[in-house]
Parts: sequence; structure tokens; C-alpha cells
Amino acid sequence: MCWWHPFFFKYDCGRNVTINGERYRATLRNFFSSQLAELNLVDMWFHQNGPTCHTARETMDMLKDKFGEQLISRNGSVNWPPRSCDLTPLDYFLWGYVKSLVYVDKPNTIEALQDNITRVIRGIQTEILGKVTQNWTFRMDHLIRSREQHLHEVIFKM
Repeated sequence: MCWWHPFFFKYDCGRNVTINGERYRATLRNFFSSQLAELNLVDMWFHQNGPTCHTARETMDMLKDKFGEQLISRNGSVNWPPRSCDLTPLDYFLWGYVKSLVYVDKPNTIEALQDNITRVIRGIQTEILGKVTQNWTFRMDHLIRSREQHLHEVIFKM
């Protein structure tokens, strides 16, 4: 099963809150860093998409200090192409997979929805993650071969 779980942004009183740069950096420092330390990974790349809170100067400085040249992000060492949902496993797999399962019982509260999201993500089998990783590798290989052109064969074949 998946070792990770979703993170829901909340005020201290428990109410949900919108993410901003300060909250995102605090999450990276206080939550994500400790999770990474437990994994004891020697060689890791960090990849994120491009919302302003992710790419704010303070955030990018913090990430560059942690990951150096192994940072895939807008304004990072490796500049990820914008609007490239066919290349990002979270976009081409996870969000659709999670949505297909979390609404089955029609949750009527935020808490019920968050419980469903957590249950579904924690229930993702290692074999599925392996297939997603293989598919991502296939997409990257195809992108390299296509010289960064559109991936019609990948998008419409899968």
C-alpha cells in the first residue's frame, strides 16, 4: 500500500484554509522534510507544479538549498514545461483515480470527503505505483525521442 498520505491545510482550530507561500513552506519544513528523513533517500529529485505559492522566491530558495540541481519546477534547475498534464503522474493518474473512488458514497461533509481521500490514497497498491512509474518512464522516453513535440501517440494510445 501507499506509504504517503494527503495533507489537508487547516487552521489550528481545525477549519480548512487556502494554501499560500508561507503555509506551503511551513509544510515542506515541518511535514515533508521529516517524512523524507524517515525514508533515508540518498539521491532524490524534487518535482512540483507551478502555482505561485510553489514558485515564490522564498520557496524556491528553500528548495534549491535542499535539492540543489535536482529540482524540477518552474524557476528550478530543470524547468518543467507548463500545462504538461500528460507528463505528470499526479495529473494523468492520481487525481482521476482518487476522484473515481472518493465520491462513490457521496460524502456530505468535508470531513467525510477528507476521510475518503485519505483511505483511497493509503489503499493504492505498490503494484499500481510500479505501473504508474513504468508508464511515466515510457512517457519520458517518448518525449526525448519526439524532441519535445506533442505526445499524440501517448495521449491517445493509453
